[in-house]
Amino acid sequence: MRILVVEDEEFLREMIAEGLRRDALAVDEAGDGLEALRRLRLGEYDVLVLDRDLPGLHGDEVCRQVVRERLLTRVLMLTASGTVRDRVEGLGLGADDYLTKPFAYDELLARVLALGRRAHPALPPVLERAGIALDTARRAASRDGHRLALSRKEFAVLEALLRAEGAVLSSDDLIERVWEEDTGYRTNAVRVTLSKLRAKLGEPPLIETVPGEGYRIAAAGPAARSAAGPAAPGQSSGPR
Repeated sequence: MRILVVEDEEFLREMIAEGLRRDALAVDEAGDGLEALRRLRLGEYDVLVLDRDLPGLHGDEVCRQVVRERLLTRVLMLTASGTVRDRVEGLGLGADDYLTKPFAYDELLARVLALGRRAHPALPPVLERAGIALDTARRAASRDGHRLALSRKEFAVLEALLRAEGAVLSSDDLIERVWEEDTGYRTNAVRVTLSKLRAKLGEPPLIETVPGEGYRIAAAGPAARSAAGPAAPGQSSGPR
């Protein structure tokens, strides 16, 4: 899930962004409405956390532009005013949800995750494939019942691959889904993260490399492979 946090108060913006990153979300930041629109037009975000009172371009106008240009993002509007009239106005502009300052971070996270689920076709809260169980709500992962201690990025990469349901994701696809905007496409972030993730997933190998294309979750998990019988001597049990 990719999030854009737009807030002119730097301390609050960084607090929100760092909290969401700790919860394995990819987060970009903007400090004014004009920068927010620029980023929204260049990249795809699942959720926009939008302060209403912004310099440069008011949050109301940013929200109007999101609706007018049919940008595919859900909008969570933040404001210091909690009157019923203000909430109605904010929702009337096209915002999907409305949160009054000050707020508890846990509530903001819950609202962001709920909006993110609405941005995509409904999927079960626990993703399962090839012996892997990924609980996206509790941020817990296991393989064949054994808990996996994954970093934020490892968890997010595994989630992206599981959501692809066996389809191949390129390095660029993973960068778009998991990393922040300033990561850059020439970094070895994907390769390093995948190497660490593969080591933690253990044997038999679960993540396949498709030469020239990218990566995918193997169609057959441990149970299917054992049912097929052990590999013949000298025969590879699968791609690394």
